[in-house]
Amino acid sequence: MKISTKSRYGVRLMVDLAQHYDQGPICISSISERQEISLKYLERIIIPLKNAGLIESVRGPRGGHMLSRPPSEIPIGEVVEILEEGIFIAHCLKDPQKCDRYGNCRTRDIWKMATKAMYEKLNTIKLSELL
Repeated sequence: MKISTKSRYGVRLMVDLAQHYDQGPICISSISERQEISLKYLERIIIPLKNAGLIESVRGPRGGHMLSRPPSEIPIGEVVEILEEGIFIAHCLKDPQKCDRYGNCRTRDIWKMATKAMYEKLNTIKLSELL
């Protein structure tokens, strides 16, 4: 299991917004330059974060993006879960009907516990701790 580039870059985006939290809306092109992530890729990453309510956008000449709540209230696990649309260590956890052994698997509970432990750990880390 790997955390995708989308999640890794998404966390960097969120940390950048956290660093500039008190400065109002931040232009995405500035974030792109600072983080060395393509503007088009950041634009795609922002959409699910905005739809989930983690980021607010302001239009106009002084527009940009900003966190919807303080960095101390946003756990990394929430960002990753939004961008990954849920991470599961084993495919059978996401879609049990696709597993022939679903009702008869002795290892499924292990993967379920490992997935839960990963999210519990990621949710203990807030954006503010990465500043």
